[in-house]
Amino acid sequence: MMKMSVTIPTKVLAFSTWMVIMLELSTVLSGGEAAHAVKRYAGLYTGPYFDSSAPTNITTQLGTHAYLPCKVKQLGNKSVSWIRKRDAHILTVDKFTFIADDRFQAFPVETADTWTLQVKYVQARDAGQYECQVSTEPKMSHFITLNVVIPKIEITGEPDMFVKMGSSVQLKCVITQSLEEPSYIFWYHDGERVLTYDKNAVDIRAEREGADTTVSTLIIHYTNPEDSGNYTCSPSNLDSSSVLLHVLNGEHPAAMQRGKNSASPIPGWSHLSMGLGLAACTPPRFAIAVALSLAIISEVLAC
Repeated sequence: MMKMSVTIPTKVLAFSTWMVIMLELSTVLSGGEAAHAVKRYAGLYTGPYFDSSAPTNITTQLGTHAYLPCKVKQLGNKSVSWIRKRDAHILTVDKFTFIADDRFQAFPVETADTWTLQVKYVQARDAGQYECQVSTEPKMSHFITLNVVIPKIEITGEPDMFVKMGSSVQLKCVITQSLEEPSYIFWYHDGERVLTYDKNAVDIRAEREGADTTVSTLIIHYTNPEDSGNYTCSPSNLDSSSVLLHVLNGEHPAAMQRGKNSASPIPGWSHLSMGLGLAACTPPRFAIAVALSLAIISEVLAC
């Protein structure tokens, strides 16, 4: 019996092989690896890269908390570090802190591809650049500048205030350049906190004026000598400002200010004027002229 040989064309064989490979690939991808492959190699990058929408400047107020976000896509098994630029001090690596200052802490949120550096109770010296670094080779870095706004506080008017006993007085404390309204503003009288149990005697009012100004007003309705002393306005997390209040009981403010420095008569002048028979209120130049004239006349008569 004669055996027949069948020759398969080369093109048909190549096409069949390609079909088998495609079927195998389809089977593998249908098991859920397709989504993984797409996620891993989506876009132009095949490794970690920084989100271009991440901020490069953060502004916060003295005494508040600052949050510096760093967004890293496709991080994989790489680490994220935060470094303070001014002294090259490593602050955190992933979620671990490498500085003794416990105001610094990192909060990684992998689902949002964000590694945030928190700086609590911000101080003026915290201002400057911070580096978010990814442990690729070579290293990748994203820089954020932290700006610290320092509010200004003052009690309006002169450092010394003078009022008559029984009158009403208002001490106004103005806080400007304040991004956040203070959580509280306390007033102190000679070191003791002023309380407003009786609003008919003492009242404290606070209001926000504009986007960055807060005003606190201390009102004393009927002043008495015991109200004299140092008054201090002390907002939360900020410096304080003070003023001296003088409650006058009939005396003139100028007399209180002069004190020992007030003008006094020339020593011996009163005795001279009385000896010459002149009134104590006689102007000095006129009295001296009269005295010289009398002396001359006496000399002439003696001759």
